[in-house]
Amino acid sequence: MSARTGEIQFVTLGLGAEVFAVPVEYVREILDYTPPSALPEGPAYLLGLTDVRGRATPTLDLRLKLGLAAVPPTLATRILVLDVPVEGRQLALGLVADRVIEVAAFTPDEIEPAPDIGVRWRSDYMRGVVRRDTDFVVLFDLPRLLTSQDAAVLDAAA
Repeated sequence: MSARTGEIQFVTLGLGAEVFAVPVEYVREILDYTPPSALPEGPAYLLGLTDVRGRATPTLDLRLKLGLAAVPPTLATRILVLDVPVEGRQLALGLVADRVIEVAAFTPDEIEPAPDIGVRWRSDYMRGVVRRDTDFVVLFDLPRLLTSQDAAVLDAAA
């Protein structure tokens, strides 16, 4: 958060026509897409492990985690390497997104509470929404997106 303006910075990303955002403080780096090394018997959304500077990093397909259909990667597909606080520790993981759009700053009064109905995403994954023109940016609550069960699976994968 910028102390001067009270703005909070987010990295916005696209999944199809939808726009989501993750807090910039969790983003370690953004990589061009390379297929992760597959892992047997993991959940469908766990694509496998990506080599991030010599470290095996569990990589999730964000589309599958949200219940969307898988799509083949394109030249715009990116892996966001994140450090997410889960249960008192940092969990390193990669999230595959159709595209990364920009770093955007929102003020706390621009962030509306996550609606309980009217959107197709589970509201417990959402920190809130920001109205932009005629659309919305859905702000992820990353620790909630990754349940304790997910954290255990990702730890085992790493």
